[in-house]
Amino acid sequence: MIALPPPSPEILARRAEIVAALRGIVPGEGTIGDPLSLRPYETDGLTAYRQPPLAVVLPTSTEQVAAVMRYCHAQGIRVVPRGAGTSLSGGALPLADAVVIGLMRMNRIKEIDFDDRLAVVEAGVTNLGITKAVEGEGFFYAPDPSSQLACMIGGNVNMNSGGAHCLKYGVTANNLLGLTFVTPQGDIVEVGGGHLDAAGYDWLGLMTGSEGMLGIVTEVTVRILRSPEGARAMLAAFKGTEIAGAAVDAIIGSGIIPVALEFMDKPCIHACEAFAHAGYPLDAEAMLIIEVEGSVAEQDALLERIKQICQRFDPISLKVAQSAEESLAIWKGRKGAFGAVGRISPDYLCMDGTIPTGELPFVLKRIGEMSAQYGLQVANVFHAGDGNLHPLIMFDANDPASFHAAESFGADILKLCVEVGGCLTGEHGVGVEKRDLMTAQFAPHELDQQRAIKSAFDPAWLLNPHKVFPLKEIAA
Repeated sequence: MIALPPPSPEILARRAEIVAALRGIVPGEGTIGDPLSLRPYETDGLTAYRQPPLAVVLPTSTEQVAAVMRYCHAQGIRVVPRGAGTSLSGGALPLADAVVIGLMRMNRIKEIDFDDRLAVVEAGVTNLGITKAVEGEGFFYAPDPSSQLACMIGGNVNMNSGGAHCLKYGVTANNLLGLTFVTPQGDIVEVGGGHLDAAGYDWLGLMTGSEGMLGIVTEVTVRILRSPEGARAMLAAFKGTEIAGAAVDAIIGSGIIPVALEFMDKPCIHACEAFAHAGYPLDAEAMLIIEVEGSVAEQDALLERIKQICQRFDPISLKVAQSAEESLAIWKGRKGAFGAVGRISPDYLCMDGTIPTGELPFVLKRIGEMSAQYGLQVANVFHAGDGNLHPLIMFDANDPASFHAAESFGADILKLCVEVGGCLTGEHGVGVEKRDLMTAQFAPHELDQQRAIKSAFDPAWLLNPHKVFPLKEIAA
């Protein structure tokens, strides 16, 4: 079980005073202090762990965020930043003596510049909201996590989120131009902007993926891209998961870079088909969704090459979408995969590890063996093109033994990812979920270097302090 650091009795005793002071900064409904109203903020997408916070503030401007941070820093109060709460690693899990700063009311699009291909948006704008704002002029925002309808750009920056199309277009870090963030001391810092590079240290690289531990992102300048001429998806179904994994490696090894290359195994195929009725092949043990884009001639040429590669692995079926509607149906099932699996299991843990694509056949085989060992079913759905795995381990949270087995199973999968040359996370972040596994990937001196960066920004460790590093590391 994941342990949380003990709360400060002195801070808890001052709850009424602290709430009153916060209400003076963010008045009215912008400050929440009563226990019932705090319940929606007690967890995020990793719902197996819950802890109501001391209070919640919902600022509407960078200046309000800075004022709250100055107050909390002066009072020694811990702070947890939060966007839409879609984090699957416990990235927004609060502490009993912490103030949650929710950015969802900061949802304005401040500037769109089609000539320079950028948009300036506040942290509470949804990922899909950026594309919706620019698609009328033939543009889009490339990163597309499955939760893009709800997840917010500030959280995307914190976790360096990816999505199905990151194989071609990159993750959040590859699509940022600038940030505004508030330091733990309450200072407002602007880095980057409407240009391709910035002088000095790579602040964007440092902040992106820092999981809300170095500062609170309040405004983001993103790169927007011209929409492609067209796109088409195809399904390739195979007799086994290892065979499908080998097909993925062959496609990438050929030099073809599809815009997306997704993997689903049999349990996930059946769950998604029952949910979306997308026409998935129910007799397949594994299936790939492969999408290419460009002119019609370019699409045809790429799809023909990919079909030839897939045919080397004796596919059960190959189906190419013949219309935009058919492509949307294919993606509807994939985008709804997490919800679909939730219909067939009372609970599941969504893991997030990354491996070299050449290791896919071996890793999928080992996950199958682990599934039998732990007696827990697993549904595999992931971004196969860049080796970002998302095994969904099904369990019953009302059964402590089942929950413990699921945690151990998940830890073994992530350790396996590291063993084959991968890493603990691809896009969900470390959060509290993987923090005690950090020693499986990093040596003590490497963790010390990371902790030194955290301490340089936040000497008192007040900002999201119980994330990423094992508690013994924090206490050291």
